[in-house]
Amino acid sequence: MQGKLRIAVVGYGVAGQASCLLLAEAGHSLTVFEQAAAPGPVGAGFLLQPTGLSVLARLGLHGQALASGQRIEQLYGCNLAGRMVMDMHYRDHAPDCFGLGMTRGALFSLLHRAYADRDAIVTGTRIERRSDDGRFLIDAGGQQHGPFDLVIAADGAHSALRHRTSVVRSEQLYPWGAMWCLLPAADWPHSTVLHQRYAGAREMIGLMPVGRRDDSDQRWLTFFYSLPGEQVDAFDEAAFERLRQRVAELWPEALPCLSGIHSSTQLHRARYRDVLLRSTVEGQTVFVGDAAHAMSPQLGQGVNMALLDAQALADALASHDELGAALHAYRKARRRHVAIYQRLSRWLTPLFQSNRDALATVRDGVFGPLGRLPLARGQMLRILTGTKTSWW
Repeated sequence: MQGKLRIAVVGYGVAGQASCLLLAEAGHSLTVFEQAAAPGPVGAGFLLQPTGLSVLARLGLHGQALASGQRIEQLYGCNLAGRMVMDMHYRDHAPDCFGLGMTRGALFSLLHRAYADRDAIVTGTRIERRSDDGRFLIDAGGQQHGPFDLVIAADGAHSALRHRTSVVRSEQLYPWGAMWCLLPAADWPHSTVLHQRYAGAREMIGLMPVGRRDDSDQRWLTFFYSLPGEQVDAFDEAAFERLRQRVAELWPEALPCLSGIHSSTQLHRARYRDVLLRSTVEGQTVFVGDAAHAMSPQLGQGVNMALLDAQALADALASHDELGAALHAYRKARRRHVAIYQRLSRWLTPLFQSNRDALATVRDGVFGPLGRLPLARGQMLRILTGTKTSWW
């Protein structure tokens, strides 16, 4: 850009943190707003794909991420009869290719420590709308902040800024969610495998090694159990006992991992949104991360997409002299990749989270054999690794 911009970053999740690091490095003046009184991680463990890892490498954080996380070599899923539904090895995509399981806390701390102006973050401030000219931000108390040349809306799947725009094509709460928690890895033998167990399309249990928490050298697993949304919202002690019983029935090997979980309050609720925007840019505001394209976590791309958004925005601003041209370039750079994964998410999620037992039957009968065909296997691996950028 000709001259440095005054930029507001609304939201200090992964998309906001990565944007801060990349844009501060370029010399822009940043003001960061976070509605929490103390910034911190939110959400379950996740899987960093080669795409997300490449952004961390650009930030000089690749080695630290590897030290905190757990290298994942394989994704394996089977049904109750023991029939293999999914068995994908990263090495079949490329030599030495892998995913990285991490806790949210580990990634948050990694990015937070790298941001030199972290003590200047404006916390406890919920930004709800923009001024009519788009240059000022107004918080929940009516206070005005600005002016800004650019507003980056990184305030997540439930974005307040997105609700007051004309760019939303559709936005809905998924009818399914999950209960999750972190468990000590202890003697869990599958340290490099993301394991899933399916009971039709109505129930899914997963265990993913996620490495270390920021406050401990102990190794951890993320446990997740898929449920209809209303059951997630009403999860109580009786529901917890049913969960333990179902784990014992569906996946006895995993039950000992839950030995330290004694109450429903030790599990966390996760609900998801599906967000489709007409455009990720409105005037001087650009939407990134879940604020731009929240989707089902079935494909495990949310954190990776947030990192890629931040990188694409920083590159667009660095490559153009005029803000409008830069934002247009950002939209173009991310449009196809995001659209492919949004569509795939809508197609594939009902196979794993729905009341459609017939779909689960087709999935169990087709996915395994299909995954052994070279062409189909290559496409499945591209989807998994986040590297699918065109349909064919």
